[in-house]
Amino acid sequence: MGLRSLFRRKAVNPVAVSRVPATAAKDEPLSPRLDELQAAWAELTEAAKCSKVTNFHACTRSGQPWAEDPAAVRAVAATLREFPS
Repeated sequence: MGLRSLFRRKAVNPVAVSRVPATAAKDEPLSPRLDELQAAWAELTEAAKCSKVTNFHACTRSGQPWAEDPAAVRAVAATLREFPS
């Protein structure tokens, strides 16, 4: 199979996927988790201002967005604090 035939192949019929709405952690109520997330983002904002880093890219191995996990946001903030100012 050549490169041309790869791009000319017809797509198979997509499988129907039911979407499940995203929710917060099942055991935690939304309000305290949201407050913790906002506090973590405030820490990250302050760490970014104090460092000379102007841009960064972060990802997780779990597939969940790191920006919605307060512990992950604080870990990124701690990493930014390690860079010289």
